[in-house]
Amino acid sequence: MRRWLVGVGLALVLLVVLALGHAFATYPTEYVVRVLTLADADIGDVEVFPARTVSAPSDPRPLPVDPEEVGAVFASLGKGDLTEFLEETDSRAFLVLRDGALVHEQYVLGADGQTTLTSFSVAKSFGSLLVAHLVQEGVLDFDDPITDHLPELTARPGFEDITIRHLLDMSSGIAYAEFPWVTGDDAKTYYYPDLRSLALEHTEVDGPPGRVMHYNNYHPLLLGLILERASGGSVSALLEEAIWQPMGAEADGSWSLDEEGFEKMESGINGRARDFARFGLHVLDVAEGRIVLPESYVEAITTPQPRGDAGYYADWMLETSVGYSLMFWQASGDGFTDIVAFGNHGQLIYVAPRTETVVVRLGAGYGIGFEEWMPLLRDFVTALG
Repeated sequence: MRRWLVGVGLALVLLVVLALGHAFATYPTEYVVRVLTLADADIGDVEVFPARTVSAPSDPRPLPVDPEEVGAVFASLGKGDLTEFLEETDSRAFLVLRDGALVHEQYVLGADGQTTLTSFSVAKSFGSLLVAHLVQEGVLDFDDPITDHLPELTARPGFEDITIRHLLDMSSGIAYAEFPWVTGDDAKTYYYPDLRSLALEHTEVDGPPGRVMHYNNYHPLLLGLILERASGGSVSALLEEAIWQPMGAEADGSWSLDEEGFEKMESGINGRARDFARFGLHVLDVAEGRIVLPESYVEAITTPQPRGDAGYYADWMLETSVGYSLMFWQASGDGFTDIVAFGNHGQLIYVAPRTETVVVRLGAGYGIGFEEWMPLLRDFVTALG
C-alpha cells in the first residue's frame, strides 16, 4: 500500500513538472509566473499592474449630502443589519445617491473616501460609452465590421461577419473557454503581457455572430484596439476627455495596463468610490438625455432588447429578469429597466432612471452569489421608493 502511494505521488509530481514545462514552453514566462503566483484577480491588483493616469478636472461635480435612513429599508429585505451585511460580504464601500445627492456613504473593513478601488469589469461599461461617444462624433458606426478597423483579422475565417455591435453585446461567436487556469482565456485576458497580440493573433471564431451571448473578455480588448486607432491616442486619454473630466471626478483615476502600454479593457479602471458614483450619475444623464449619445444606443441600454434565438441568455438571467445590452447589464421589473455596470467580486454601479437613484457597492469578494446582487439592489431601490 505504501509503495502504491509513493508511486501515485511520484506520478503526480511528474505530471505537474510536465504541465509546467509545457506552460513555460508555450506561453510568455511572465504570463506563467503571474498566473502561478497571483492566481485569481484581487482588489490589490491596482498595485500589481502598471497604469496610466486619468486626470480629474479642476472643478469636480458637487455631491451634496442629504442623509436618509436607508438601513431600515435594507433590513426590510430580510438581509439583516446593513453594516453587518457589508462586512460579511467583504464589501468596502456602499453609496446611495438620489436626485444627485449623496444620501448614504459607508465604508467598511479599512476603506475610506480616499481609498483607490479597482472596478474589474465595470471598465467594460466605460468602454461602451467611449464607443458611443465616437459613434456620436461620426468616427465609428455600431454596424461597422470590425475588420474595417482591424484589417489584420481580414484573412481569418469568421471575423469579417462580426460588427462592433456584436462585440458590445458579447455575441460575436469568438471562442472563449474560462478554464483550465493557465490555458484558459480568463487568465490570458487578465495576465497576458501583450493583450493586443493576444486579441489579434490568438483568437478564433467558432460560431455565427448574434446567436448567443457569451461573456468574453476578447470583446473589450478588440474594442480597445478599435478605440485606440479611431481616436489616434490612448484609450485612457479618450476616457479622460469623454467621461472622467465631463463627469466631474474629484480625484485622478487610472487605467491599468499590460506590459506594452495597452489598457486592460476588460478590467482595469481604478478610482475612488465617489467617482464611481459620479460615473453612475453620468450614465443616468445619458439615460435621461441630458448627455446626448446616439438614440439607438440609449434605447438599447434602457429597455430590454428582444432576443430571437432561444438560449441567447443563460437560464438564471431569464429567471431573474436580468439582461445584457452593449456592455451594460439590465435589471428589469414591472414597467422599468435599471442599468448596471458589474465587475468581478461584486463591483456594482446600479443606475435606476425610474427614481433617479444610483447605488455603488465595491468589495473584495461577492459575499453572496453573483446572480443575487442585481435582484437584491433592484429590490432595495424599489423599497426606497
